Amino acid sequence: MASVLRTESLTKRYGALLVTDAVSLDIAEGELHAIIGPNGAGKTTLINQLSGELASDSGRVWFDGADVSALPIHQRARRGLLRSYQITSIFDDFSVLENASFAALGARRNAFKFWTPMLSDRQARHAAEEALEATGLRQHHGTAAGDLGYGERRQLELAMSLAAGPKFLLLDEPMAGMSVQESTAVIALLQRLKRQYTILLVEHDMDAVFALADRITVLVYGKVLFTGTPDEIRNHPEVRAVYLGEEEAAA
Repeated sequence: MASVLRTESLTKRYGALLVTDAVSLDIAEGELHAIIGPNGAGKTTLINQLSGELASDSGRVWFDGADVSALPIHQRARRGLLRSYQITSIFDDFSVLENASFAALGARRNAFKFWTPMLSDRQARHAAEEALEATGLRQHHGTAAGDLGYGERRQLELAMSLAAGPKFLLLDEPMAGMSVQESTAVIALLQRLKRQYTILLVEHDMDAVFALADRITVLVYGKVLFTGTPDEIRNHPEVRAVYLGEEEAAA
């Protein structure tokens, strides 16, 4: 399959600290690609570099066939490269549908018409309703966002990302802080979204990663240790040693 996101030697330093070290990735269209690694491996910094939130010191990012290395976060988002939280400021007093509609409006140029109700924009409302259907929140469309539970709020964040019409989703620990039941629901949701969207997932829940990922990249001290299928990752001696060492250190 064709590559939709590609990086070449992406690097970020803070003084003498090398946070991402010449990271090269190649993610195919429709793939769910996971990034794993010990704490401090540079995973969130890499997501920030890909989204445009953080400028790289060197290296390139290609998205959908274009070099986007110099583009700021909002211009990458306009092209469909979305980090989930970057358009997901949830308004607690707004309904679930209104929040998703607001995200859909915000993704379109010159879309804001403050003198008309946001739900009167048919295109935005349709995108919002489809996103709520996809994320299992349709029955809550009239509920105030502030009344949602933690797991449902995370689902709303994802729905708002989908309503914005992404080509590629950057998800940084979407299951953080969730109960087992809530995590199970999000895993099922991401399973449904696979192939509809290309997804880069950073997640500490290894059960979720192995259940979802087509391929996994292991990042250690900012550098790619290995990229492979879940089975290849499980059986890779260096990867196993990294995680075994981490577990022993925490014991």
